[in-house]
This record gives sequence, C-alpha cells and structure tokens, in this order.
Amino acid sequence: MTGLGIQSAVAAELDEATETLLIEAVEAAYALDLYHARCRRDGSNRRTENLNKLLASRMRMTVLRVQDDVFPERNYRKVQERLQREFLAVLNANGGCAGVKDSELPAELRALYDEKMQAIEALP
Repeated sequence: MTGLGIQSAVAAELDEATETLLIEAVEAAYALDLYHARCRRDGSNRRTENLNKLLASRMRMTVLRVQDDVFPERNYRKVQERLQREFLAVLNANGGCAGVKDSELPAELRALYDEKMQAIEALP
C-alpha cells in the first residue's frame, strides 16, 4: 500500500465521534489562524501547524488529509475557501477587526482551539 493508501485507510477507519472531533479541530485552528492573520498581522498559521504535528504524531494524518477525507467537501481547497468565507462573515458581523478587538471572540477562538487539541491528545 502506498503512503497515500495508508492515510486513506486510516481515515476510513475513524469512528463518527473522532471524525467530528477532527473537523472541529481543523475548523478551530483555521479560524484562530485567520483571526491572527487578519487582525494581528501574524500569518504564521502556527495553530494549524501545531495541529498538523499533533495529527501526524498521534494519528499518522495531516490537516490536508483530514480536509480531503473527512470533511463533507472532500477537497481541501473547497474546505479552506468555505472556512475563510465563514470566518469573514463572523468578523464582518462583529464590526471587523476593530469590533472584535475588545470582544470575547479572540478568547473564545483560543479556548475552542485548546479544547480540541486536548481532546485529540486524549484519544487512545
């Protein structure tokens, strides 16, 4: 089996709760990175990279593989486009970067990301 086949086989063996957790973790990391890129001028994608490292070490998967194999779109580009649209809609609804600066949104994004990372670390 090729490396690609192994990763697809791993994704096929995930239970529904784990798939949901992976989707939520990718969404949380992506939203937090988008916030930092848009509103804090930090385009490092640090949270997505940290999730990627965790997934690679714990599950032999990558964020892109999750986007391709687990998300309903089954295409990482479409997933990323949708996540960006959804985040920008939330940002615009809250007054843009200036509006969310003093709101609870940044802390909520961080808390959700931390929660999902801890849940993945706790997987058997």
